[in-house]
Amino acid sequence: MDKSLPRVRPKTLLGKPLHYLKNQWEKLIRYCDEGYLRMDNNLAENAIRPFVVGRKAWLFSNSNDGAKASASLYSLVETAKACGLEPCHYLKTVFTYLPRAESVEDIGLLLPWNQKPA
Repeated sequence: MDKSLPRVRPKTLLGKPLHYLKNQWEKLIRYCDEGYLRMDNNLAENAIRPFVVGRKAWLFSNSNDGAKASASLYSLVETAKACGLEPCHYLKTVFTYLPRAESVEDIGLLLPWNQKPA
């Protein structure tokens, strides 16, 4: 990059990405400074993919409340999967114990990250 940059005009097809790379270099190599940082955002992209698919389906919900309920349930299922839970088993647990919950703490215990994977 250091050799090529002075020889390439900034407005050319090659110059634009090279100048962007130079200007953003510190941000682009940040993951090298900390071993726990990932080089890509594939995990985040894969996690939101079901929402992108669901967004198309929610266009045909009969009401705003129906779309909101569907999105909430979808969010709960995807969070359960991210926590290593089997979604059907998790939802069965939630729907079994949620009516018996008597406090916010009881409800908190039903959140996916407070459950143990089967």
